[in-house]
Amino acid sequence: MSVVPRAVIDHAALRHNLRRVRHYAPHSRVLAVIKANAYGHGMVEVAGSLGEADGFAVARLEEAVRLREAGVRKPILILGGVQTGAELALAHHQECDLVVHHLAQIELLERERLTGAVRVWLKVDTGMHRLGILPDEVPAALARLLDSGALAGPPRLMTHLGNADVLGDPLAERQCAALRRLAGPETGELSIGNSAGLIACPASRSDWVRPGIMLYGASPFSEGAAADQGLQPVMTLRARLIALRRCRRGDAVGYGGTYVCPEDMPVGVVGIGYGDGYPRHAPSGTPALVGGVRVPLIGRVSMDLITLDLRGLPGARLGDAVTLWGEGLPVEEVARAAGTIAYELLCRVSPRVAVEHLGWTGERARGNDGEAKGA
Repeated sequence: MSVVPRAVIDHAALRHNLRRVRHYAPHSRVLAVIKANAYGHGMVEVAGSLGEADGFAVARLEEAVRLREAGVRKPILILGGVQTGAELALAHHQECDLVVHHLAQIELLERERLTGAVRVWLKVDTGMHRLGILPDEVPAALARLLDSGALAGPPRLMTHLGNADVLGDPLAERQCAALRRLAGPETGELSIGNSAGLIACPASRSDWVRPGIMLYGASPFSEGAAADQGLQPVMTLRARLIALRRCRRGDAVGYGGTYVCPEDMPVGVVGIGYGDGYPRHAPSGTPALVGGVRVPLIGRVSMDLITLDLRGLPGARLGDAVTLWGEGLPVEEVARAAGTIAYELLCRVSPRVAVEHLGWTGERARGNDGEAKGA
């Protein structure tokens, strides 16, 4: 029996969640966001299972290159774009689509001479104030892009929603309207909706949507659970009980003695900690599952170990499986208890955690030559 923590990736759930995207946005094409190693789930494997997506979005050129080298031929959009001539040449060679979010990136396209055309998505800052061309700068930016001679078709317009995860916040509707006002004969298709937007803001269900966290079975909203949107958890993080202790009333458990036993009680020690990606600041009371039964974390999380209050599970045995999040225990619930978000927990799973892919056939997400070029 291995005591190495294990992240089990359910590819049937992943494909189910893509179908839920189609349910919410049936008339949109889907760029599945698989940046940050597919939010910790394995970028190449996830791409293989999401062959029904219309393309993929990554944050950086290096991620796109890795996908191409793995045989992925579908369109790939680099959300951060490129910054140098060498990066532009490599992105063009790898037949990647590029986001342009700064005037310097337009200058790069004007200056460099490519052997062919590149697909460009012009990012507009409609209210998030992070990346993007300001709306009143868009006409001039479009004119420069079209005059550069570097484009494969008119630039697509995109924006990113800032508060769509807060239900009822009016910013998302204003952002959608702001981008749609900029569309015209010289612009291509629009891309607005992220996971929260395409679920809760119908105006964001544009030509292209860019789901991320919902693909992995976590809710994009600050409240509620993924099951409310018909989503299934993709990653289940498991470890095992490696020691059972019988502590006395008044015993302090773990570093700093932050938890003091209120009575004689059984304590379980689990072989997982912040060195594996479990959140160090998870407080006492954060739930875990042992044999399907909820039990609370007690004491501080250490690098390799956590401790659980087993008073509610007197039959626990050495070697029992412990679920930290996933099937039966939503990752967003654990994240809220730890004062963070599901995105961070999923992305921070350590390389020393073993990964098991269930329902993955090994197929790559391939397309025809036209798809690979972003058509």
